[in-house]
Amino acid sequence: MEYAKTLPKVVDSKNYLSLCTEGGAVFIKENMEEANCNRLVVCACTPITHEPVFKKVLEGMLVDPSYLEFCNLREHVSFVHMYDPEGALNVAKDLLRSAVIRAAGLEQIQVREVDVLDKALVVGGGVAGLKAANDLANQDYEVFLVEKEPTIGGKMAMLDRTYPTDDCSI
Repeated sequence: MEYAKTLPKVVDSKNYLSLCTEGGAVFIKENMEEANCNRLVVCACTPITHEPVFKKVLEGMLVDPSYLEFCNLREHVSFVHMYDPEGALNVAKDLLRSAVIRAAGLEQIQVREVDVLDKALVVGGGVAGLKAANDLANQDYEVFLVEKEPTIGGKMAMLDRTYPTDDCSI
């Protein structure tokens, strides 16, 4: 936290035990408004599970969620460098510095909605392609199957019998 305060373009750096809670959301909102921040770097939780939480906090503040950057200290530092505290601190500083630089350059991501057609292109007429095409067709998709060979079946077409039933492969 103290190191973060020394980095260029960092307006504020604070510690909170559980940012992904309702109290954490209030903490983030109050501190970002007080410091007049327009970017958020979270150095804690796993982005896969917690990114939506922080994006909602930003949206609630009318700040574009594109302005969120994660610095995953848990998986990338704590877990892999648990027996090397000095090395862990150095890696954490590198990751934090990188996250701050990236956050400073983040731009708003334009979101647009497009109509989805009930059509699908399946490339490859092997077993997987045929199964995918069949499943899509059963969901009322118009399916276009493309196969480079003159026959379908892929590698299965090369077999005479299949294990364990000894049935004909085609």
